Amino acid sequence: MTQKPLVVPDIRSRAGAFVAEWRDAEGYERGEAQEFVRDLLGVFGVSGRTAAVYEKRAQRSTTGHRGYIDALVSGTALIEMKSAGEDLERAEAQALDYMGSLTENEKPDYIITSDFKRFRLLNLQAGPGERSVLEFTLQQLPDHVEDLLFLAGYRRTQFGSAEQEAASIKAAQLMAKLYEHLEKTGYDDHQASIFLIRTLFCLYADDSGLWDRDLFSRWIEERTSEDGSDLGSQLSTLYQALNRPEEKRYGQDDDLLMAFPYVNGSVFGEAVDIPYFDRASRELLLQAAYFNWSSISPAIFGSLFQAVKDKKSRRSLGEHYTTETNILKVIRPLFLDELEERFEKSRSRRGELEKLLDHLGSLTFMDPACGCGNFLIIAYRELRALELRIHQRLQQLESDQANRQRGRRLSKLGIDGDAHRDRGVQLTLGAEDLVHVKLAQFHGIELEEWPATIARTAMFLVEHQANQDMSRTLGYSAPMLPLADSARITVGNALRTDWTDVVAATPDTVVMGNPPFLGHATRTPEQAQELRDVWQRKDIGRLDYVTGWYRKAVDYFGGTSGRFAFVSTNSITQGEPVPALFGSIFEAGWRIRFAHRTFAWTSEAPGAAAVHCVVVGFDREKGPARLFSYPSLRGEAVEASAHSINGYLVDGPNVLVEQRRALLSPGLPPATFGSMPRDGGHLVVEVEEYDEVMADPAAAKYVRQYVGARELVRRQERWCLWMVDLDPADARRSPVLRERLEAVREFRSASSASSTREMATTPNLFGQRSQPDVNYICIPRVVSEHRTYMTCAYFGPEVIASDATFKAEDPDGLLFGIISSSMFMAWQRAVGGRLKSDIRFSNTLTWNTLPLPPVESAAREKIIAAGADVLAARALHPERSLAEHYDPLAMSPELLKAHRVLDVAVDKAFGARRLCGSEQERQKILFERYAELTAAEQP
Repeated sequence: MTQKPLVVPDIRSRAGAFVAEWRDAEGYERGEAQEFVRDLLGVFGVSGRTAAVYEKRAQRSTTGHRGYIDALVSGTALIEMKSAGEDLERAEAQALDYMGSLTENEKPDYIITSDFKRFRLLNLQAGPGERSVLEFTLQQLPDHVEDLLFLAGYRRTQFGSAEQEAASIKAAQLMAKLYEHLEKTGYDDHQASIFLIRTLFCLYADDSGLWDRDLFSRWIEERTSEDGSDLGSQLSTLYQALNRPEEKRYGQDDDLLMAFPYVNGSVFGEAVDIPYFDRASRELLLQAAYFNWSSISPAIFGSLFQAVKDKKSRRSLGEHYTTETNILKVIRPLFLDELEERFEKSRSRRGELEKLLDHLGSLTFMDPACGCGNFLIIAYRELRALELRIHQRLQQLESDQANRQRGRRLSKLGIDGDAHRDRGVQLTLGAEDLVHVKLAQFHGIELEEWPATIARTAMFLVEHQANQDMSRTLGYSAPMLPLADSARITVGNALRTDWTDVVAATPDTVVMGNPPFLGHATRTPEQAQELRDVWQRKDIGRLDYVTGWYRKAVDYFGGTSGRFAFVSTNSITQGEPVPALFGSIFEAGWRIRFAHRTFAWTSEAPGAAAVHCVVVGFDREKGPARLFSYPSLRGEAVEASAHSINGYLVDGPNVLVEQRRALLSPGLPPATFGSMPRDGGHLVVEVEEYDEVMADPAAAKYVRQYVGARELVRRQERWCLWMVDLDPADARRSPVLRERLEAVREFRSASSASSTREMATTPNLFGQRSQPDVNYICIPRVVSEHRTYMTCAYFGPEVIASDATFKAEDPDGLLFGIISSSMFMAWQRAVGGRLKSDIRFSNTLTWNTLPLPPVESAAREKIIAAGADVLAARALHPERSLAEHYDPLAMSPELLKAHRVLDVAVDKAFGARRLCGSEQERQKILFERYAELTAAEQP
C-alpha cells in the first residue's frame, strides 16, 4: 500500500503524544536521554540506526578532550541533552565545540539542546534579519512543530541563496565522482545516465520526506558488503522493487524492502545492466548518502548535473550555470508579473481569486531548447508559489467571514466577539482541488537524451518542494508517490520537430527559452541548412542560429495569439539581421511586449563565459511595452514604459534600416573603403623590416606611411610599398623589390579566387586601390565597445589608408563634427554591426543611413566650429594617441568640454531642443528622423 506523506497535522498529533509520555521525566540517564531523542526524532519520521548516529564520539576544539554527541542527524541537526534545570546555552556551547571534528557532510544546520523540560534551537544558517535562536517548553512542542520540520526533510530555503547554491554545487560534485567511477569500469553511457538519475532520486527522497528518512542509506549500510562486491546487485534489487506496487513485489517478508513506497516506471522502469562497485566506490555512494539533499535547488543542480559527464566541465563545476535572476528576466515580464498583479487586485474578491486559480490551470508552457529544464523548473516553482498565496488568501477570507458571522451572533447575546474569535479556518478541499498547476502543463524539446532526463527528474523534485510548502502552510500535502504526473520533455531537434506535435498552440500557450548561442560564423553546415529550411530561403545571410527558434514560434502560433520570448545574443538586434528577423515577425502581427537591452548573461553551457545578450518577448496584444536597460552590463536593470519597441530595442518608430548604396542625407560626403593589398603581407613593411627596406635606395622611394585601425587609434608605426608609379628599372636593380614582387605574384597566382589570380600580372599594385589625392578623414572599421566617441583623424594623401579603415573627403569639417558626436555613436550602436562586442562601422549600414535632416547654415557653422574645438583640445596633448585621448576613464577636461559643446550643436541639428540626456533619447530622435526621411520607402 502506498505510504501517505507525513504532514503537519500528523506531526503535531505525534508531538502531543510525545509530550504526554515524557511529561514527568526529571533526571538524566544516558539510556533515558537516548530514548528521549529517539522518540523526538520519531515524531518527525526519523527512525532507524542510520537515520541518526547516537553517542557519536567527537573531539572538543577548545580542550582537545574527546566526548560524545548525544545524537547527530548528518547534515541536519546535532542534539545535546542535559538534566532538568541545567543551562542550555552552556550545552549549546559544548555542541558548537564539537563542530570542528565533524566532516563537511556531517556538519549540521541546526543545534537542538534540551533538559527534558525545555528546548533551545539554534539556526546556524540564519541570514540577516532572521531569528537564530528559539526557546520553548516541552508542553509547547506541538505549537512549534513547524520550527522543527527540517527534521522531516522540510526546508525553508531562500531560492537562489548562497546556501542553496553551495549545496547544489557540492551535490553535483558528489555525482560527478560516481559517474567517473562508472566511466572507468566501462559501464554503458546510457545506462550510467539511468543509474545516476535513479540514485539521485533515492538520495533526494532520503532527505526530503518522500519516504522515511534515510531508508536508502540503511539499504546500502545494512544490505551490502563493505567491499562493495554486491552493491550493484543490491541496488538493482531495490530499483526493481521501486518499480512495483508493494502488493506485487517479491520478498514480501523483507521489512526494509517493503518500507520503500512504490514510485513507478517513469524513473525505475527501464531494465539496465548491474554496475560494478568496489570498496572505494561504495564509500563514494555512502558519502553521497550522508549529504543533505533536501537543500539543493533543482534548477541550479540540474545545470550542474548536466555537466558531470564532461571531463573538462567536471573540473569547474559551479562556475557556469544559468542564474535564477536571469531566468526571471524572461518569465516575469512574459507572464508572471501580470499574474501576480492580478492576484493583488483580486485580494478581496473571492470569485476573482478562484477564476485566477482556474486560469493558472489553463496555461501551457513550452521551452523548445529546454536543456536540463531550468526555465520550466523556475516557471513551475513560481506559479505553485503564487497558487499557494491564493489559497492562503482564500483561507483568510473564509476565516474573516466566519468571524464576522460569529461576532454578530455573540453580540446579540451580549458577548464580546473579539474574545471568542476563531484562530483560522482550514481549507477542506482535497489535493486535486488545491493543485491547479500541474507538471503536465509543462513541455520541452531537447536535442540530447541526458539533459532531457535530468529535466524530467528535476521537475519531480521541484514539484515535491512545492507540495512540502503547501503542506507546511495549509496542513495538507498532495501525495507524491507513486509518480502520476510528469513534464512532457521530447527528445529531438527543435528546428526539425513540429512543435504542434509536442503541444497544441492556444491563446494561453507561453513559449520561452534560451536557444544555443551560435553566430552566423560558428554554425555548422547542418545548422545552416536547418535555418534555410526553417526560413524557407536559400540566402540566410548573417542570421544567427537562434533566429530559427523565432521563425518556428511564428509558424507554430500561426493566427493564434499567445506569447513567446527568447534569450539571444545581442547580434540579432544589430546590423543586417534586424530587418530579416523582425520584419517577418512584425508582418505576422506580433509586437514586442518587453525587451531587455544588452546585458551580460552567464550561459548554462559548461565552460561558457558570459556573453552579451538580449531578451525579446512578443505578443499580439495592445498597450504599453516594458523596456529594460543596463547602465552597467553586469548591473541591475532600469525599467521604462515604452510606447513601441522596435527591432533595435529602442522606444521609437517601428522602422527597419536596410543597407543603402547612396547617402540618405545628401549634405554629407560619402565614405569608402581604404585600399586592400591582397598581397600575403609582402607589400606591407613592419617595424622590424623598416631598416632593411630603407637601406635599399630604390625600394625606399616607394615607402609610405600605412594606416589601419590599430595605427590610427594607437599611433603604432607601419608602412607599405606604394608603387602606382613604379619605374621598371627600380624593380630590376632592387633586391628588396624583386623578392617582394615575386612573392606577391606567387601568392595571387595560388589564390582560389579568379579576381585575385588576375591581379598577379600587376604585383606592384594593391589589389584594390582607393587612395584620395587630397586630405581626408580616416575612420576605423572597428572601434572598442568602451569608446564614447568615434576615434577619427585627418591625414594627407601621402598617408595610405588600409582596408581596416574607411576614408572620406571633408573639405569644411562637417563630417568630422557629425561623426565625432554622441548622436552618431547612438546611431552606430543602434543599427551598426559588431565584431564580437566591438563596434563595426559600415558605410552602407551606418553612414549612408544616418538620418541627418537638412541643416541650416548657422547650425552647420556651429557644428564645424565645435569640431575644430575638439581637434584643438586634442592638440593640447600631442604626445597622446587617440586611444589615450578617448580612454573613457581618463579623458581630459578640455576634450570633454569640447565634445559637450559639439553634442549640443549636433543634437539640435537632429531636432532635439537641448542637449540629450541619454543615448536612448538620442536613438528615439534618430528613428523619428529616419521614419520621416524614408516615409515613402517604409511599408
